[in-house]
Amino acid sequence: VQLQASGGGLVQPGESLRLSCAASGFTWESFAIGWFRQAPGQEREWISCIAKVSGTTDYADAVRGRFIISRDNAKKTAYLQMNSLKPEDTAVYYCAAASTCYRWRLSYDYWSQGTQVTVSS
Repeated sequence: VQLQASGGGLVQPGESLRLSCAASGFTWESFAIGWFRQAPGQEREWISCIAKVSGTTDYADAVRGRFIISRDNAKKTAYLQMNSLKPEDTAVYYCAAASTCYRWRLSYDYWSQGTQVTVSS
């Protein structure tokens, strides 16, 4: 079972990035996908998830209206389009898989490695 997150980088405030989460080794359609982030000295926080069948999405208040989560079941890949990035979005970003959309990180079964996103002028 593997989830691989990619797409992080250094951007200026107001710019965009798209993160990808590629899966292998498990039944992709059986899992909802969540995105989390962890800034230095802070706990890992949930920011978004997408349901496994309906594609229903949910967002934390901090990113709603700026981030868009999506999934391509044929490619077994989920995406997090991040627009209007702010310095406070700087963190290591992780994707994770769970049986349904949860906001609580301990409910997720599989995790990716992190990808660094830095927003700075």
